[in-house]
Amino acid sequence: MTNSEKCPDCGRINEVLTRVGDRWSVLVIISLSEYETLRFNELKRNLGISQRMLSLTLKKLERDGLVNRTYHPTIPPKVEYSLTEMGESFREPVNALGMWALNNLSEIDKARADYDRQNGKAA
Repeated sequence: MTNSEKCPDCGRINEVLTRVGDRWSVLVIISLSEYETLRFNELKRNLGISQRMLSLTLKKLERDGLVNRTYHPTIPPKVEYSLTEMGESFREPVNALGMWALNNLSEIDKARADYDRQNGKAA
């Protein structure tokens, strides 16, 4: 039995997780979870992300159905981003991942320092 026979959807699952599991996607989801609706520059400022990377990330999340893009034809034009219903369903696991990272930062720093010390690497 081949791997594809054991898990016929593993390739697709990997594709989705790779896309939505990258650091910027996770941070955009967390940010939109917290503030509900944000403009492009608000997201950019909150995340400390480059304009190009934010634009690419938002397009991918919009294409995957996780983020809504709402254009308001005002002067100047106004574009807002929010989570879709599916994005809302992703909110809990992403927030859990973010909280796990926050709760374990000091342990991770300690493990890295121990590893580097044991392997002769400068921190």
